[in-house]
Amino acid sequence: MSNSNALATVTATLKGLIEEKLASDPHPDPDISGAKVTVSPPSVARSINANSGQINIFLYSTQHNSAFSNFPMPGEAKNGERAYPPLSLILKYLITVYGVDDNDISGQKLMGKVMSLLHDNPVLERSDIDNVEPDSGLHRQIERVRITPDSLSLDDMSKLWSSFQSAEYRLSTSYQVSVVLIESLRIQSAPLPVLKRGKHDQGGTVTAAPLPVLTGFRFSNQRPGAELGDTVTLLGERLTGDETIIRLQHPLLVEPTDSSVPQPIDLRPETGGTASELTFKIPSHADDAAIGSKWPAGFYAVSLVIQRPDTPSLTSNALSMPLSPTIATIKPTSAPAGDVELTIECLPQIRPDQRVMLLFGDQMIQSSEINTPANPSAPSTMKFSVVKAQTRSAPYIVRLRIDGVDSIPVDFSGNTPQFAANQMVTIT
Repeated sequence: MSNSNALATVTATLKGLIEEKLASDPHPDPDISGAKVTVSPPSVARSINANSGQINIFLYSTQHNSAFSNFPMPGEAKNGERAYPPLSLILKYLITVYGVDDNDISGQKLMGKVMSLLHDNPVLERSDIDNVEPDSGLHRQIERVRITPDSLSLDDMSKLWSSFQSAEYRLSTSYQVSVVLIESLRIQSAPLPVLKRGKHDQGGTVTAAPLPVLTGFRFSNQRPGAELGDTVTLLGERLTGDETIIRLQHPLLVEPTDSSVPQPIDLRPETGGTASELTFKIPSHADDAAIGSKWPAGFYAVSLVIQRPDTPSLTSNALSMPLSPTIATIKPTSAPAGDVELTIECLPQIRPDQRVMLLFGDQMIQSSEINTPANPSAPSTMKFSVVKAQTRSAPYIVRLRIDGVDSIPVDFSGNTPQFAANQMVTIT
């Protein structure tokens, strides 16, 4: 594969190819045989060779070839090795001809000759590239370097020539050369060969039984989410089996000794489950404060893990389960109109990295102060400043939003759901 000298190598090889074919013409034309080949911007090209015939090759644009952008070149990496894709380029050339003493007939002969020899030589031969610049490595790339006509509209050609400022337009045509592959300089990696597949070199684990599939949740009293102490029902297919574990994962489930690696919570399903329903209980602070404090509010990824002797664990699909915060107290529950300072206690405790918002009427208020005590059974205390609270006949329903999960402001314990009294604030 080539290095960063590939662009200059292509231009030099094109120049050498045209010069060679002109010099070896068995029937030379006086207007063509003495033509010079240059590689200059059109704005200065004619000043180099003012009176004789001239062919100017100008690289005016480079574009990416998307066909080679996502995969390494064949032969550069084996299976399992990390290799980076090359920089794949398409080179756009403007070829301009000047006749002897700027004679148009002479220039048109030159153009015909150039186009004819490029038509007959559509591929840059490896030997030609190697003779021009052997250190570029372009001659060793797997893909051949091809020359194809690139038709520019009259409008595009006019815009291109106008960018050359003082240059006077002369008979021109455009070609593209592709593909030029420049090797990435990033360090590649290759893993060691595998000595054995599995604990006893038994290869992959194959099971004839399909995995369980989770389809949804059913929460207590038709709630929209779970709270600490709730019993949750998993819905799905093929849920029962030997050694089934319910696994819950959350980014903030970390061990005290390692604050960077999330640790899942594994629970045993309660007895009496069926193939379509499994239940499990989320602990509360009243059950076990140490266990309950490990459950931050937010979204949990819930899945089933099937564990059998001498085989790797099999995991079902995962569903997102909201664990809502619970508002313990609100102070004050009644206040005059105007700016109001609310103090709210909630469970589970707030973690340092969690996003906390209060929904009060049409306001979303960020907490001004959060205090989480060391005692895991004690609630976190937060303060919120409500600006210009207005008097109205009905109380405001207050909701606490932690990491996108709202507290549940509805009491479902009775026959008819109603707003919970402990999540109301009256503005008089």
